[in-house]
Amino acid sequence: MKVVYLDNNATTMVSAEVLEEMMPYFHMYYGNPSSMHAFGGQVGRKIQEAREKTAAFLGASPEEIIFTSCGTESDNAAIRSAVSTNPEKRHIVTSRVEHPAIKALCANLATQGYRVTELPVDKNGLLDMDQYEKSLTPDTAIVSLMWANNETGVIFPVETAARIARERNILFHTDAVQAAGKLPINMTHNAIDMLSLSGHKLHAPKGIGVLYIRRGTKFTPFMIGGHQEKGRRGGTENTPSIIGLGRACELAAKNMSAEMTKVKLLRDKLETALLSRIKSSRVNGDIQNRLPNTTNISFEFVEGEGILLLLDEHGICASSGSACTSGSLQPSHVLRAMGVPFTMAHGSIRLSLSIYNTESEIDFVIEKLPPIIDRLRSMSPYWHSGQEICTVQ
Repeated sequence: MKVVYLDNNATTMVSAEVLEEMMPYFHMYYGNPSSMHAFGGQVGRKIQEAREKTAAFLGASPEEIIFTSCGTESDNAAIRSAVSTNPEKRHIVTSRVEHPAIKALCANLATQGYRVTELPVDKNGLLDMDQYEKSLTPDTAIVSLMWANNETGVIFPVETAARIARERNILFHTDAVQAAGKLPINMTHNAIDMLSLSGHKLHAPKGIGVLYIRRGTKFTPFMIGGHQEKGRRGGTENTPSIIGLGRACELAAKNMSAEMTKVKLLRDKLETALLSRIKSSRVNGDIQNRLPNTTNISFEFVEGEGILLLLDEHGICASSGSACTSGSLQPSHVLRAMGVPFTMAHGSIRLSLSIYNTESEIDFVIEKLPPIIDRLRSMSPYWHSGQEICTVQ
């Protein structure tokens, strides 16, 4: 059975070009990049080359790039460093719709006496910037706001928020895991102090991430050990994955226009067809201000898990939200924060595309999904009780 993969916000396929770049560093050039001999030295030079490619992708300098194991480590390193280097400040500002890597960390810091402000979002998943400004105090150590939401694709105005934070001498971090490769990022032209990204969201392998730290920003290491990453992140480098990430960043920059055009057109075709064919359905999140590859759609009076299981029978891969919270019976915290009605929130699925998706795949999903919703609704007592409400938007 052919697989139609529409879960790219959870993870992406490692591209053939990235895999080809990585392979020699598993078995041919396996030296430790920190070794004094030439065999290891050539590996060290290749890591530096990957660092330069990653920096160019972000509009940064190579020395501002730290390689980590994933986006979660990068998020933790940024926030823990901020509170460590500003011990007199005990306040953190974030939002109610952040990834669990931020939400869980802030909850943990709250148990240690830190005051955490979680900014609300409106029904479209957007921030109130006036409320954001009012939340900042002289006691604020760091602001951490995601660049784009992993469930809805809604984009936050992080560059504006970072400028406001800098005017108040407050550090600003953004989780750009979903934005990288889908939106232009140039750190030269903004006031963001720290930024996280994860390789497996842009066709690099799992287990490799980046923390960008603006030159001059005070930083306390999260991983303490050897001299690697100029003492900012101890541990022998994940050489093949770092090299793969460098190549993935090159390709992501090259494919950016396709993300904004081809992928967006496919997403819009899929979304429009589903909304027109399935009554009592709605898109969650701002229609205009979102990633070009993501749609989050709710179908009233059905369970998202049921939709996903039946899609899976046809080889169609989707999700009901963040892969890091799968298995929970509670509706998405993102949709709850947006005030999505309970009967809709439980029936939400996320479809996230990549440059490797085709129009024939989209047509296949358009063919298979409406009968699945009809089948599930035929078994729903709520649907048959006449409570259905047309909420297409």
